[in-house]
Amino acid sequence: MGTGTHHRITLLLLLPLAVIGIFSSSSSQVRANNVRIKPLPSPFATNLATLQSQIGYKFTNINLLRRAMTHASFSQENNKALSIFGAHLIETSVSLHLLSKDIDTSSKALTRLILEVSNVDSSCALDGNRLGLERVIRVSPKTDASNSAIVCGGFRAIFAAVAIDSGMVDEAVKVFWKVHGDRAGRLVSIL
Repeated sequence: MGTGTHHRITLLLLLPLAVIGIFSSSSSQVRANNVRIKPLPSPFATNLATLQSQIGYKFTNINLLRRAMTHASFSQENNKALSIFGAHLIETSVSLHLLSKDIDTSSKALTRLILEVSNVDSSCALDGNRLGLERVIRVSPKTDASNSAIVCGGFRAIFAAVAIDSGMVDEAVKVFWKVHGDRAGRLVSIL
């Protein structure tokens, strides 16, 4: 047998295998395309959904809430800036709440109330713990997510994320009072 004949026989033997391979791979692709596999949500995604229910606000851009629940130890894309903005929103909210009830409130009383509501250990972290943020905030393995400062930072960042997502500070203020409750009203009576 010559070399040309040998190549033709090999080609004739391989051609049916190639055709079978093409059809079998395309039919498995067809089957794979018809089956829709729904990935299970991650525990973090489930926690974010629960958190949205707890605060009574559904995010249009869930990435804002993701960032609000991400500590600097976990990622460079974290909640530091949101926490600062959130702290200012809380202070503004408390000031508005107190002054709208009593415009003659002293600056000392206003400052004391703002400090009380913003205090990491006595108020901010407690509100965050009531929401279970220590189980939601992503931190590095070496970082304790239940640390008051971390929980408070995440708590504050939520309201900044709401303000940015809604485009309205008023929405963030409304969510804050829903979560915090009217403890500021009780604190005002003490002052």
